[in-house]
Amino acid sequence: MLIARARAQGFEFRRWFQGNIEPTWKDLDHAIATLEHGRRYYALLFSHDFARHFWKKGAQITFVLPSREYTRLDRNGQTVTVRRRAFTRRTSRSTSNSIWQYHLEQMALWEEPLRYIRRFVLTEEELEAAENPVTAASSERVSTPKPNPPEPAARRGLTRRPVNWC
Repeated sequence: MLIARARAQGFEFRRWFQGNIEPTWKDLDHAIATLEHGRRYYALLFSHDFARHFWKKGAQITFVLPSREYTRLDRNGQTVTVRRRAFTRRTSRSTSNSIWQYHLEQMALWEEPLRYIRRFVLTEEELEAAENPVTAASSERVSTPKPNPPEPAARRGLTRRPVNWC
C-alpha cells in the first residue's frame, strides 16, 4: 500500500530499487519480497525520494491520531484525567516543500517507524469506521453506571424552567 500510494504521486519505485537495493529487476513481487527480507524496507521508508513523493506538496493527507490520555485542571482547580479515542484526521493540502522532512524526523523518533507511516495509509474499512463511530464503538462500549448529577442551585429573581437538552 505504501509503494502504491507513492507511485500514484510520481515515485519511480523500479528506478529507486535498481539504484539502491539490487541492479537487476525481476518484477514487483520479487522487489517487495526482497525489501521484506532482513528489514530492508527501512531503506525505502527513510529514502528522501520516497518521502518526497509519499508526503507530496499539495497532496491531501488523511491519517489516524492515536488514543491519548492526559491530565488537566478543571474550572474548580481539580485535576481531571481526559481520555481521547483514536480518530481520523484530514489535513488540507500542504503548501510546504519541507513537509516530507518533518515526517521523516517524526518517523525516526517513533519506536517503530512502520507504525508511524501506517497511520497515513487508511483502508476503506478504516475510513468507514471513523465516519460512523457509533457502530465501531458499540462493540467496545462497557456499561458503567453514571453518577447522579448534582442538584442545581436555587435561582433568584426571574427563574426559568430548566430544560433537559440531552
